[in-house]
Amino acid sequence: MVPAATTVGGYLQSLPNDRRVAMARVCSMIRRSARGVRESMRFGLAFYELDGPLFAVESHEKSLVLYLAERDVVKDFKDKIKNIDIEHCRVEFPDLNCLSLDVVEKLVRASLVCRRARKASAEEPPSQADLVALWGLTEKDVEAAPPIVRITINREDEEAPAAK
Repeated sequence: MVPAATTVGGYLQSLPNDRRVAMARVCSMIRRSARGVRESMRFGLAFYELDGPLFAVESHEKSLVLYLAERDVVKDFKDKIKNIDIEHCRVEFPDLNCLSLDVVEKLVRASLVCRRARKASAEEPPSQADLVALWGLTEKDVEAAPPIVRITINREDEEAPAAK
């Protein structure tokens, strides 16, 4: 089941301290390096979009995963990042204390350049459904959290019959 947080800030607050710090560093670096991306929460992932999903970040119990939408960029970085999964277009960081943010920042910037070039050539970016399949997420992973229902009670209506 995905977290119930509706914002990335809320999601970060729900994480244990060590993962919160590591994830906040990555999310901050993405916002700083990829100007113009829109941040949102979907499927329990922090999504970053520019003409469709571009990145997603997820915190696991012992690692952090950065999902990428631009497959060509992932292939270019296969020799520079050791925990890169080319098949699923993701980078896993097993040691949260040793995040190589400089290399990841280059990866983020290259993805942004690739997406803008794709837009300029009028090529369609991968859809959200394509990315869920590419990233190897299961139905359980993307299951929607139960909705939060707020019931408001009008106190004046309850007191009115008693006053008569």
